[in-house]
Amino acid sequence: MPRRNTFEMRTALVTGGAGFIGANFLNRSVPERPDVRFVNVDCLTYAANPASLEAVAGASNYLHECVDIADDDAVEDVFDRYTPDLIVHFAAESHVDRSIVRPRAFVRTNVEGTLNLLEACRRHWGSRRGLFHHVSTDEVYGALGQSGRFSETSRYDPSSPYSASKAASDHLVRAWGRTFGLRFRLTNCSNNYGPYQFPEKLVPLMILNALERKPMPVYGLGENVRDWLYVGDHCDAIWAVVERGRDGETYNVGGGAELSNLEVVHRICASVARRTGADETELRSLIRFVEDRPGHDFRYAVDSTKIRQECGWQPATSFDLALDATVQWYLEHADWVDGVRTGEYRRWIELKYGAAVAQGPE
Repeated sequence: MPRRNTFEMRTALVTGGAGFIGANFLNRSVPERPDVRFVNVDCLTYAANPASLEAVAGASNYLHECVDIADDDAVEDVFDRYTPDLIVHFAAESHVDRSIVRPRAFVRTNVEGTLNLLEACRRHWGSRRGLFHHVSTDEVYGALGQSGRFSETSRYDPSSPYSASKAASDHLVRAWGRTFGLRFRLTNCSNNYGPYQFPEKLVPLMILNALERKPMPVYGLGENVRDWLYVGDHCDAIWAVVERGRDGETYNVGGGAELSNLEVVHRICASVARRTGADETELRSLIRFVEDRPGHDFRYAVDSTKIRQECGWQPATSFDLALDATVQWYLEHADWVDGVRTGEYRRWIELKYGAAVAQGPE
């Protein structure tokens, strides 16, 4: 399949590169693309962990800028110094529960931060057209019933402050394309899982609780359905769209693995049992149904036909194999987990960048 790139890719600016998906993206991309300089722009909020990037931290084509994208002057300075050709925009507050408690932080990063990046692109690129790749979520579409899938033309109907802020950022990107001629591509992905995911999310939380024989809390009756996407497949999808997608287009990225939350937890119990010799029935007995969260969408599922047909991408890994690999990763990286739980990674950030950075933006 021919590539549609019409620009020389010398410097890629990756926002949120110390977070879950961004770190996986950089750990794959930096060694695979030695001719591209990767600038990780990440202000190291609570879910960002420099330890996730130890594999590439010393690479000659990688560097980190501790910059908050909600700081317009700091973003402008990064553009002045590095003149990026490609922006891959991961940086976002993404935990729905936190957005219900503290929505302002989500508007600040997800909306104002995206605006600052778009304006920097408009000021710096001019006729030298770089590419802005915006990474978004299927949650912007709202909820589905028992059947059907979201397409790229589905109506936006966000339910949480998180999904509303991501919907707003999607609209900004498209508006800058139509009004100012910004060259962009946009992907809306389903639920990711894999290595380096912060333990507040369902898959790592259930893995760790199962390993430690702690209660495994499941919202409601666990009937909410998600389409699960392995993070490595997601990273491949982003490059497929960057290299073979069309400007101004949106691509839905799904894992083709629709499962209820309860079924995911059951499969985690089975995987942990296989890998540790634990009794699966005992692990399932740890499941506790808890009060559902407000505005909890029942079902998400995306139709990935467009990215498959236009970009030649489809998931390379089955859910069960990728879940087994994820469980194994958490088994083998207890030091990473301990660093997150004890806050050791925040102390490292404080030593290197100062207490204000370690505490995060207001």
